[in-house]
Amino acid sequence: MAIKCIGVAGCGVMGRGLAQSLARSGLEAVIVDVSRDILERGREEIAQGLRFYCFQNKEFDPDEAMGRIRFETSPEMFRDVDFLVENITEKPELKESLYREIDRLCRPDCVFAANTSAISITRIASWTERPDRVIGMHFMNPVPMKPLVEVIRGWRTSDETVGTAGNFLAAIGKKGVVVNDMPGFVSNRVLMLMVNEAIWLVQDGVAKAKDIDEIFRSCFGHKMGPLETADLIGLDTILYSLDVLFESYRDSKFRPCPLLVKMVDAGLLGRKSGAGFHTY
Repeated sequence: MAIKCIGVAGCGVMGRGLAQSLARSGLEAVIVDVSRDILERGREEIAQGLRFYCFQNKEFDPDEAMGRIRFETSPEMFRDVDFLVENITEKPELKESLYREIDRLCRPDCVFAANTSAISITRIASWTERPDRVIGMHFMNPVPMKPLVEVIRGWRTSDETVGTAGNFLAAIGKKGVVVNDMPGFVSNRVLMLMVNEAIWLVQDGVAKAKDIDEIFRSCFGHKMGPLETADLIGLDTILYSLDVLFESYRDSKFRPCPLLVKMVDAGLLGRKSGAGFHTY
């Protein structure tokens, strides 16, 4: 199928990054969020990112690119999109409500790509009448700078949908690696364990956050340490993902560290709040 207009559900960090990538690639996008304030902040950040991209690509017109993005507050605006990427908060009850609504609104041939950190794609697909057209597409943050996407095939995801997802990623200059569906997939089934254990190290007084991150950067060549990564992702998202993994596997190794719960309750969410394990 031809993909001309992309729906983007959620104008948070991931939705903004995706919309910027779409605009850079010449695709039209409709980005929907329930908050007009979040949409306006998103508009400013996307415009800033496109202007920065222009410095490196002189032929690029950021104003023309911005003209390809529509900012809306109603899912009704998704009626005519060809492909929809969902990026809302990592809470199953919120996602289920959205999927049931967009399944009713969108064309039958529209593919739904769930940009989820941990929730089973098979479970998400069960909330729709098109399980063969639901696929996982786990973008990494920051989206415009990451060339690879973890693509997750659900139990009923069709070969045609996998092919459509691959064509979509190629159109925005990204490569997909297809994996099978289990909660957390590959990346977050491993990463969340590492991040959670690093938080336990802080809580237990073994080391300070800056020293833990320095060990991983200097000894293992990681570009970011586990707690810097947690701050970038958002500590609330880390907590929600661990909750999903713990619920899904019933394995105590995914039990969130109490320090993480306390920090989220205190509003220390990482980069997006100005402070987490580090100050920004």
